[in-house]
Amino acid sequence: MFAVIKTGGKQYRVAANDVLKIEKVSGEVGDIVEIGQVLAHGEGDDVVIGAPFVEGATVAAEIVEQGKARTVIAFKKRRRQNSRRKIGHRQQFTAVRISEILTGGAKPSKKAAAKAEVKEDAPKKEKAAPKKAKAEDAAE
Repeated sequence: MFAVIKTGGKQYRVAANDVLKIEKVSGEVGDIVEIGQVLAHGEGDDVVIGAPFVEGATVAAEIVEQGKARTVIAFKKRRRQNSRRKIGHRQQFTAVRISEILTGGAKPSKKAAAKAEVKEDAPKKEKAAPKKAKAEDAAE
């Protein structure tokens, strides 16, 4: 099964287990994000096309990586004027793995939701007290 989704002003044709780089999406590695703008989905000749979006269809994806793309150099020069400008830009991206394509208003499977819950339930490390405070307590 495939789906055509819209995110970050671009359209992508995706299927389960595809990994793609999209515009920056907030979240941490391992989080599950839902993309609700599905333009079409189907398999073979059974294709449902939305106007503009298919109602009740979403795509669940797991965040694999948050990063920045390679540097793009914008260089401008005006000849014989001793004038030039050089600017670099690194676009932020999010790499996601498509876990499933959901239709009919279905929610993500428990496997995908369980991964998100495990990340939230993990104990957080507490910061240790400064060593100077311990030394002062021992002196008293």
